[in-house]
Amino acid sequence: MTLLQDQISAVSDVTPAERAQRLNDAGAAWNERIAADAGSAQLTYRVSGRGIGSVATEIRAGKHRFIVDEPSALAGDDVAASPVEYALGALVSCQVVVYRLYAQALGLTIDEIEITAEGDLDVRKLFGIDESGRAGFHDIRVKVDITGPDSPEQYENLRQVVDAHCPVLDLFAGTVPTSSALV
Repeated sequence: MTLLQDQISAVSDVTPAERAQRLNDAGAAWNERIAADAGSAQLTYRVSGRGIGSVATEIRAGKHRFIVDEPSALAGDDVAASPVEYALGALVSCQVVVYRLYAQALGLTIDEIEITAEGDLDVRKLFGIDESGRAGFHDIRVKVDITGPDSPEQYENLRQVVDAHCPVLDLFAGTVPTSSALV
């Protein structure tokens, strides 16, 4: 069995009732924590990485480690997903979390959810060929496939709520003040 299969089997044994309880418990705990100390709502995430191989990176995020690489056409060894694929993966996974969270809060049922994100990127800026365009995605399309007993209108309302509250979608849709410094 591969590492991915091990990871999937570790999380796939959650029943809808267990998921609902965990979502309710987490929401209640955060509401209590923030009510007692508004400053507890402010979180700082730290991720670091070091270059390995041709252009790969070993990422350290808390207790987790993973590799990011590029395909051979971009000088990589193609041993892992690329940075932009991880970015789209972050968007998809954040959407799944927020869909589950708000479906629970709104009393909706999600039997199955699958989200696909597709992004268009022009590499001319990356390679210094044309400085006029964006270095990142210039268009991203997110498709959400939900099955469940609720009406299409209720799921559309859920989509609007999710899009307004998804932290990673906010990163893509808005400008985040970012600084860079050599140390």
